[in-house]
Amino acid sequence: MGLSHDNGDCSDRICPFELSWVDTPDVTGRHHKYAECAGRGICDRSSGECECFEGYEGKACARTTCPNDCSGHGNCDYIQDLGYMAVSYDYRHNEFTQDLHAFDYFGWDKQKTRGCVCDPEWADVDCSKRMCPYGTDQQDVRLNQDASLKYQTQTILFKIMDVITTGTRAANSAATTLDIATQAYTFALTFKSRLNETFTTIPIVANPTHPQDTANKLRAALINLPNGVIDNVATLAEAYPALVSATNNNDLLYTFFRINVTFTGDTVMGPQHLLTVEDFKCGDGCFPKVTGVFALENARSNNVTESFKADFNSFECGRRGKCDYGTGICECFEGFTGQSCNQCTSLI
Repeated sequence: MGLSHDNGDCSDRICPFELSWVDTPDVTGRHHKYAECAGRGICDRSSGECECFEGYEGKACARTTCPNDCSGHGNCDYIQDLGYMAVSYDYRHNEFTQDLHAFDYFGWDKQKTRGCVCDPEWADVDCSKRMCPYGTDQQDVRLNQDASLKYQTQTILFKIMDVITTGTRAANSAATTLDIATQAYTFALTFKSRLNETFTTIPIVANPTHPQDTANKLRAALINLPNGVIDNVATLAEAYPALVSATNNNDLLYTFFRINVTFTGDTVMGPQHLLTVEDFKCGDGCFPKVTGVFALENARSNNVTESFKADFNSFECGRRGKCDYGTGICECFEGFTGQSCNQCTSLI
C-alpha cells in the first residue's frame, strides 16, 4: 500500500483511516473514499494518533462533536438514531399530531454526524436554554367571536381481539361481549407536555361492555398525573357492535370502542402532543404493570388521532412575555401575569 508520506526509512507512524468528510470524486465518480484522519485532522507521525480539527473527534476523526457537549442537558446521538422531530430545528409541519418517526438511514455519514437530543425543559441546538411555560395568547383574535371556543379533542380508538373456544361462546353477541370484559385488560397512557416532559398514568382497565366507565377512569388517571400537568380534561366514550369471526377451532371476537379526550384545563388550552397508548404487556418489574390490550391481528392498532383542533393556541410565555432562558421563568409584559403570561390584569 503506497502512501504519499512514506519517507523511505519506515520511521513515521501511520494514522487510522476513515471515510473522508470531503474529497474529490475520482474518474469513476467514487467519493468519500477512505482517508487518513478522515481528512479532518493532522497525523502525529510519532504516535500514530490523529489530532482532530475543532468539531471532530474519535479514532481517525470519524465523528462530529456535539455543540458544547449538549451543555450537560442532553444526549449526543448519531444521525441514524435521530427520528423526525427529535431535535429542536426539525421542520415541523404538523408538530402536535405526528409521532416521533425513525427512518432507515443509509447515508455515508452514518455513525459520523451527531446532534443533541435535549432533556425535558431544555432546548436549543446545544441544550443550553431553559424552556419557559407555554400558554394561550389572550389577545389572539378569532374570525368569529360569537362562536363558542373549541378545545382540542384527541380520539383513542380501541380495537380488541379475543379468542373464544368454540362451544363456550354464548348464543348472543351481548353475552359474548361480556366474555371479553372478564379478561380485565389494562393499559396506560403517556402524556408529553410542551416542555417535553413525559408522564405515564397508572394502569387503566379497558371495559368494552361499559366504555364510559373506562373513559371515567381514564380521565381520573390523566388529572392525577404529577405536578398538575393536566388540570382538567373531559372524556366521552362511544361503543360499536362486536363482531365474531369463526375459525376451525376458535371464534375470534372483535370489540371496538373509542374515547374522546378533550383538553379543557387552563394549563392545556392549546394544541397538545398526542397521547400514547401503552398497550403492550408489561409484567413484573415493569412500570406501569399492565396486562396489555390485544389489538387486531396482533398489531399495535390502538391509535390516537386529533379529531378537533383547538381555537386556543400555545406559545412560549403566551406570546405576552419574554422568556428568561437562564431561569426558565417568563417575564410578563405590563398588564399580564401568570406562569405563561396568559392572565390579563388590565381592563379597557
